[in-house]
Order: sequence, then structure tokens, then C-alpha cells
Amino acid sequence: MRLRPLVLATLLLALSAVPAEAASRLTVRGAGFGHGVGMSQYGALGFAQHGATYRDIVAHYFTGTQVSKLAAPSEVRVLLQSGGSVRVRGVASVVGSRALTPSATYTAVSGGPGVVALRSASGNVIGRYQAPLRLAGAGGAFTLLGRAQNGVSNGGYRGVLEVSPAPSGLMAVNALDLESYIRGVVPAEIPATWPAEALKAQALAARTYALATRKPVTGFDQYADTRSQVYRGMSAEKPTSDAAIAATTGEVVTYAGNPVVTYFFSTSGGRTENVENSFIGSPAQPWLRSVDDPYDDVSPRHRWGPYRWSGSTVSRKLGSLVKGSFRSIRVTQRGASPRVVDATIVGTGGSTKITGPQLRSRLGLFDTWVYFDQMSTNVAPAPTTPTPTTPTTTTPDPGQTTTGGGIAPRALVSSLKARAELRGRVSPKPADGWVKVQRRMGDAWVDVVSAQVGKGGRYAARVALAGSYRVISGDDPGPTVSVR
Repeated sequence: MRLRPLVLATLLLALSAVPAEAASRLTVRGAGFGHGVGMSQYGALGFAQHGATYRDIVAHYFTGTQVSKLAAPSEVRVLLQSGGSVRVRGVASVVGSRALTPSATYTAVSGGPGVVALRSASGNVIGRYQAPLRLAGAGGAFTLLGRAQNGVSNGGYRGVLEVSPAPSGLMAVNALDLESYIRGVVPAEIPATWPAEALKAQALAARTYALATRKPVTGFDQYADTRSQVYRGMSAEKPTSDAAIAATTGEVVTYAGNPVVTYFFSTSGGRTENVENSFIGSPAQPWLRSVDDPYDDVSPRHRWGPYRWSGSTVSRKLGSLVKGSFRSIRVTQRGASPRVVDATIVGTGGSTKITGPQLRSRLGLFDTWVYFDQMSTNVAPAPTTPTPTTPTTTTPDPGQTTTGGGIAPRALVSSLKARAELRGRVSPKPADGWVKVQRRMGDAWVDVVSAQVGKGGRYAARVALAGSYRVISGDDPGPTVSVR
């Protein structure tokens, strides 16, 4: 079949730098969801589905640890709310003082330095107390009104409510025993419908984390959100998770005989990460090392992307980290998983160093296990140098056809005059060393020619017809540009 070439391509082995105004596109692909350190919750699910016990799961994710039993019960203090006042219902008494009506609503307000005043529903002050004001729940539970620190509506909580002064007014803290606390954590962190062994592994991780990360000097030990671990009180409790907690009562993860920080997160992508590579500046810990995670693929975030963003979108996300116009993201160090530890933001006005976690935050990524493909394309005037009339090779391009609309052979000499030249960069350089040029024809993109990628990832191709074009590297399309 006779060829009908749409463009002529000239392969340039030595090109000038791509202009700063070149249109660009960043393609992002990644794996995992979370910080990547410690126990992958979906990985634990996968292990449980394959017959592993909770002890097997914990031993796999926390290297060199043992499961030990606490010698005595322990109490936890959780920050539930902070603000100008605290409203509560279901309290039976001020601890060590007067009786209250459980069905009534009371409001705690600041009563001066170190003092909390308690008002009735009618607004009358019924007492002033040295902080913390401790209110005992009727039947061992109370109801806090308003919104909690984790952004959800407050509800019922076991134990005692402590109210103390805070910079923003007052803080409401739930003081309760450790086992009651993790009843409100486990089903808030993973579905209570998961297998019992996965629930037990989560119970051990949550219980140990609570002990190892206490913050007593702040007036509370734990936040109720992901700054510590999610805690939703009695509203989260489920029979299945309660059973898993009861079956592991008092059990914690220890290293060298001591409870350790048992980080956990959603999805590993197939491998966890060393703590020092995700929590930048943290010391290496022998129980928080990178391990293979063979069953994590049950997670919907095991792999994600591709996401394709224009250069202006990336610049907006990165903000002041971009000097000049955005050019690329260059990864300079990866961890063991391989999550990004350090990277450089390259702009036309200079470069900025950034850590993997900072990059994740700025770009809104699920994880730091991420790869970037960068492509730029600029429309430049066609060079005045004559087009070669003899080919340097007759070897067809990869995937070349000889049908109408197929990729034109590099050996083809066209009588059409070049209208413009598409110039740009691609990073990383494609494995076969070539990019494809496509032209928009109706509702479809049609391959019209290949161009070789030279030094620095640069490519160039001359085009003869007006229209919309894009360049493809592997499966990733670059930005659309117009030739007039």
C-alpha cells in the first residue's frame, strides 16, 4: 500500500536547550498509602487470609520483637476537644465532690487562671474547681457534645472527663483504662469485619503504640486523630473487635523487654520502609526495618496512577519550591522500598532540595513510593537547513507500519515543506531511545513519526501540517501543542 506521509522528521543529535516557555506534563505513578513504616494493615489482612496468626503477623512487621504481657493495668488520657467551652451530658458527679444529674447538660468554662467553672443548662454557675475538673460518667460513661479533634461528632466515651485550661480556652480529655481505649481504636483503624487474626494484630499494635508514645507533660497522652491513632470511643466499638481485644488483653510488642513504638499504616505497595527514610531525622530502630510484604496486593492502593499534570498544575502544588518555571522533579535518594527520601525540584531559575515526605504533602500523593515521568514540548520555527535527501538508515521504527496513517519511515523524504519543529525533553529517557509524534485527527490521535532522543533527553521533529500534536514516551503522552 502506498504511503501517505503527514510529516517529515529530522533527527537532531545536538540541540539547543528547550526554551523555558515549553509546555510540560508530569506523569506520576506510585504504590502504597501512608508513611510505610511498621505494620501494613492491608498486608496484615492478607497474612490473616493466608492462615497467619496475629503473633506471626506482628513478628513479621516488627523485626526481632516478642509478644509480652503487661504486669498491671494502665490508664490513657486522650485529647477529645479544645475550644472556649466544653458541653457534656451523662455525668453523675464531680469526682470527689457533688452529685450531678445524668440527664442534664452541663457546660464547663474558664473560671480564671487554673480554675474551671461548671454551669447548669440554665447558665447558672454551680461550682468553681481547680483544674483539672474531673467529671465521672454515669455507669462508667459520658457523652461529650460538639465535634472531636478527629473531625467527627463526639459521642459516648468510657471513663472520666477531665477539663483543663488550654491556650485556646479549655481542653476536654478522656481518661480511661488502656483496654477500654483500644476498643475505640481498633475498629476505627480497620474494618471490624476483617479476620480475627488481623484484628488481634491491630490490637497489639494499638495497645503498644499508646504506651510507647505517651505525652504526660501536655496534660494528655494521645490525640484522637492520626497524629496519634484514630479513637472514636463507644461509637466505634464492635463485637468482633471487642473479642479480638479481649483475646489479647494486656499483650504488647516488646524489644529487649520494653514496649516499642509500633507504627502502622494502610498499604505498603509490597515492601515497608526503614523508619529513618520516612520520618526524616529519626534514628534508625532495629524493629522498624524494611521487610517484604507479600500479601499487600489486596489493597486498592497497592498501585495507583498514572496521574498526568500540566507544568502549571505542578507549579501551583509546589508553590515557592519552584524557582522560575517548573522543569522537573529529580529523585536523588530512595529508601529500601524504594520510597523517595530526597529529591530536587528543578526550575528555570534554579533548584530546590526537598524530602520525600514534603514532596508527598505538597503534591497530595498517597505515599512516597512514587515515580515521575517528565515531558516538555515546544513549537519552534522550522530550521532553514535543507532536509537531507538521502537516508542514514532504512531500518523501520519500532511498531512501524506501511499503511496509510502509520508511522512514516525515517528514510522517507517528503516534498512537503516543514512548517515547524517540535522540540523538547523527556525524563527518564525511554528504554528504546525513541519517542512517537502524534497528530490529532478528528476524535483520534494518530501516530505519524518517531524521533530519536538524544543527550539530556532532548528530541526534535519537524512537522509540515497545521494541527494539534503531542509526543508519546512509552505509554505516557506529553502536553498538547498547536502548530499554525
